Amino acid sequence: MRSYKSQKIDLNADYPCPCRRRGRIVPIALTEAFGCDRCQQIFVVRDDGYVLEQLSSHYPYKRAWRWTGQQWRLDRSVLSTSYVPLMMVVLFGLMVLLLLLATLQTPVGAQMAVRLLAALTVSLLLVFMFWLASRR
Repeated sequence: MRSYKSQKIDLNADYPCPCRRRGRIVPIALTEAFGCDRCQQIFVVRDDGYVLEQLSSHYPYKRAWRWTGQQWRLDRSVLSTSYVPLMMVVLFGLMVLLLLLATLQTPVGAQMAVRLLAALTVSLLLVFMFWLASRR
């Protein structure tokens, strides 16, 4: 099984281009930057030494990658990785609250328990569906 743990980027080594073109990025002399021999992009290493960032980009946000030893992985910021689970918990809480309020107006008895279990199952399935969709 492949390890996805990040490795520190060696400033004197060459790597495959993270832009998925068949080029190689090689160190640029007297700088802490890398240049691709195929797509002519310039990349710099962040201060921690684990993240490679694209300098000139057409994207609204700078693209960054981490080296795993075999391939580049897109660097996900801490905010984006912690935001999705938080959003799912809040969404699940709101669904359960709304479904509980809707079921409290029904007659008391076995019918209420069935409706409560059905509402909880539907809300869990919706949260699971959103979680699967956000994994990509």
